[in-house]
Amino acid sequence: MTQPLKELGKSTKSGTHVKFRPDPEIFPDTNFTFDTLARRLQEVAFLNAGVRILISDHRSDRTEEFCYEKGLVEFVEHLNRAEQPLFGEVISIQGQQDDVEVDVAVQYHMDFTETVRTFANNINNIEGGTHLSGFRSALTRSINNYGKKENLFKDATPTGDDFREGLTAVIAVRVPDPQFEGQTKTKLGNSEVEGIVTSVVHEGLTKFLEANPKIAKLVAGKGMRAAEAREAARKAREMIRRKGALTTGGLPEKLRDCRSRTLEETELYLVEGDSAGGSADTGRDSDIQAILPLRGKILNVQKAREAKVLQNKEVTNIFKAIGVPPGAQLDDVAKRRYGKIILMTDADVDGSHIRTLLLTFLYRHMESLIREGCVYIAQPPLYRVIRGRKKPRYVQTHEQMMSELVELGADGSRVELDDEQVLEGEALERVITLLNGLEEPLQTLERRGVDLRWLVGEHVGEDGRLPRYRVFLGRDQHWFHTTENRDAFLAAEEEKHGGEFEVADNDDASPSDNGDTPSNGSEVKGPQLKPTNLHEVKSINTALDDLKGYGITVHDLLPAGNRDGEPYFPLRLVNSESESQLSSFRDLVPAVRSLGEKGLKITRFKGLGEMDPEELWATSMDSQSRHLLQVTVEDAAAAHDLFSVLMGDDVEPRRKFIEEHALDVKNLDV
Repeated sequence: MTQPLKELGKSTKSGTHVKFRPDPEIFPDTNFTFDTLARRLQEVAFLNAGVRILISDHRSDRTEEFCYEKGLVEFVEHLNRAEQPLFGEVISIQGQQDDVEVDVAVQYHMDFTETVRTFANNINNIEGGTHLSGFRSALTRSINNYGKKENLFKDATPTGDDFREGLTAVIAVRVPDPQFEGQTKTKLGNSEVEGIVTSVVHEGLTKFLEANPKIAKLVAGKGMRAAEAREAARKAREMIRRKGALTTGGLPEKLRDCRSRTLEETELYLVEGDSAGGSADTGRDSDIQAILPLRGKILNVQKAREAKVLQNKEVTNIFKAIGVPPGAQLDDVAKRRYGKIILMTDADVDGSHIRTLLLTFLYRHMESLIREGCVYIAQPPLYRVIRGRKKPRYVQTHEQMMSELVELGADGSRVELDDEQVLEGEALERVITLLNGLEEPLQTLERRGVDLRWLVGEHVGEDGRLPRYRVFLGRDQHWFHTTENRDAFLAAEEEKHGGEFEVADNDDASPSDNGDTPSNGSEVKGPQLKPTNLHEVKSINTALDDLKGYGITVHDLLPAGNRDGEPYFPLRLVNSESESQLSSFRDLVPAVRSLGEKGLKITRFKGLGEMDPEELWATSMDSQSRHLLQVTVEDAAAAHDLFSVLMGDDVEPRRKFIEEHALDVKNLDV
């Protein structure tokens, strides 16, 4: 502080306004990541029922708002959004003892994974602690007591692990004097909390099971089936061990092993496809690098019990090669055969799919490898670029390649307009950057069936902006620039029709053939109402605002058409070697990119198998030049969540995901 606080008088405002900036001398990266902050604030909103939290990013105009009236119940529903619940209700247990508040929400799903989040005073304890052990003890005791009383366990006796199969739970405690292990507060250490949580959860869960016998029998039955599957998996693991799977004599036939046995320097590459495996085998450093080719897509472990997983040849080959058993613990990880496990797949859509399968498998069955920082992802290039007789350069992503071509094409070029205005140098670079950012959202808008010329001609605002909201009312379309105007229209229509119309829940809907017939085939008295939020228009309008500074409006993005019966080209792209006539500013980026391609031989790799051994070594295996990404538990959990959506049994989350992201697909490999 520069001076003591002073009382200035009464105010109508309340709360605290805090500004801070990270110190670049302490933090190597001072950029904030919106998604990371948004995830954390969403957690806080879940943990504090009814609290409304708004996060805005003024760099990109991204805004998120979080408010959950049911608190942890909605947190569990969010975690289970891609799963098929075993029963519809989320069990909520709350209690307080000795100034310690306990709030727990529980639900089971049809899958096998356990997801438990633990918090103390809103702090995420990723390693659990005494509140977790208290919860587990109470869960096991409550279900065991009920099952024994009802004589439900006949052929096997479930353990605590069995009762947690398919469990999703959130445990939150408020402790007056919390004691954490380590400065990062990842684990709660208060011994008294364990007994309090055990008491509160046992009492609450026992009452729930007694009051809901159908749900109780479903939960106990799931534990029973888990016990039977655990026994089958134990026999499968014993079979693997008896065959010497984890010894040198039991190594996979396809494994090209390395000579070194020094853990710190050895690497195992899990490579997509036999042909890529052959190139990697030829190009590797055989002293320290081993190669295991994988045949196609491995088993989708999202839907398979452990016994089935252990019967899959590709999966067991991975276990054998790494040298750790299924469900490896820290002691097993220390005995692994290689220091680094590196996933190397194609840089295309299929490669991404296989990489997600592998990450999900490792997360589900060898999580300790990830926690110990042993798992990496190779970054093979997507493009090879050769200029003349120079050595090849390699570009990893499509976005990087397009950006390089635009930069090369803009160098030494200028744009001449009919009004004698000239764009060159930094101004041209800035305009190209803005236009380049416009192309994807404009294509998204057009894929929605919106004709840009018609939209600009009929509905562009006085400020040159496009409308962000569209409402279908029967066969008619209505467009709005603000939520206020849209909501006023909806309210007026509701009053006009007495609320007797169907409101569609599909954000990307298009008008139905019969304006009075809803999608479910039932009759309604009023027309069908379909509001649509054109998310991409927000970024389009932001770019249009910036383009105004260069005298460019949305009308300049449309083809100029004809003048005096002849095609009209108001722009000319000029450099020392050529001149191109352009019909609109939207044609500028492709034309500049085309200039950038001159003198270059560009090859797009369809897969690792198209790269020769020297290229694979130089780009993906040489420790002096390669790029590796270390996989964290958060990365693997994200892959697991994505796969739960895309490969799980519940259709609705998958439909919603495809609807939200189908418009974003580009560079699809077919």
